[in-house]
Amino acid sequence: QSFTFEYKRKLDETDRELLLTAIPEIRERFQSKAKEIIVPFDMDWELTEASFFVPQRGDKKHLLELGEMNCKQYKFDRLKQAEKLNPEQKQTRLMKELQQKLQLEKMPYQIECFDNSNISGTDAVAGCIVYKGMKPSRKDYRKYNIKTVVGPDDYASMQEVVRRRYSRMMEEGTTLPDLIITDGGLGQMSVVREVVEDELHLSIPIAGLAKDDRHRTNELLFGNPPKTIALKTDSELFHVLTQIQDEVHRYAISFHRDKRSKHALHSALDDIPGIGPATRDRLLKAFKSVKRIQEASIEDLEKIVGAVKALKIKEGLEKKA
Repeated sequence: QSFTFEYKRKLDETDRELLLTAIPEIRERFQSKAKEIIVPFDMDWELTEASFFVPQRGDKKHLLELGEMNCKQYKFDRLKQAEKLNPEQKQTRLMKELQQKLQLEKMPYQIECFDNSNISGTDAVAGCIVYKGMKPSRKDYRKYNIKTVVGPDDYASMQEVVRRRYSRMMEEGTTLPDLIITDGGLGQMSVVREVVEDELHLSIPIAGLAKDDRHRTNELLFGNPPKTIALKTDSELFHVLTQIQDEVHRYAISFHRDKRSKHALHSALDDIPGIGPATRDRLLKAFKSVKRIQEASIEDLEKIVGAVKALKIKEGLEKKA
């Protein structure tokens, strides 16, 4: 059997002082007359009716390890139960853990992460996601069309977006993030730092999440020059960080897809002379897609937009095909 007693440690109380309180209470509780008490370290005091023993090997050492394991499991179970009742407790724990790992001055309550998306430089966009208290704050997400970069230049695109994001936040007096995470390794961290620190003169910590050859997140980078931060890949904190990376990637990709589809829609219908947005919307409402409009007969089109426009649309789409 095992019995667990929980003691609240005083701020300046040592492990030995804690046992000094616990051992007599436990012996009295169970009316124990044991002559030997197994402890994890030498004690500064003695009991008249029993002696202390610090085992180095064998069954008694295993017994000590079992006791310590039971305590750790009890503590873990209590923590999980408390976090179920109060989810904010878990988020605070993870923020404190990240603060400790990166040795930040303040707890990283607001974290922002960026990602670019383009196909050979066309329809280039970027996304910025915001996590507050280790949870996504979707109302603070932002989408950006890349304006100043020609061609597929991820570094220049990242710098444009970061510059626009924090210049505007400075102008509006918005609360700046406690931590910036780049979706990438040393290169992305470097170009973001050039804008944040050198251009805008802001002191926002910058971390990077790097991927391995299989495109899986495998390390957290921080510092200048950046160093790998020891973090178990199966830990809760690592899972949250990869979740942030997956979320910004999803957000940027979905925005890019939307832009591409709108671009394709514009090419197919809006370039036909005499066909305006109202006509286009009526057609899409009736046929649901450009492809079905192309496949429709001229008679079907006439029912929606009339004979003159139906002919223009038919001829215009045939030229595009």
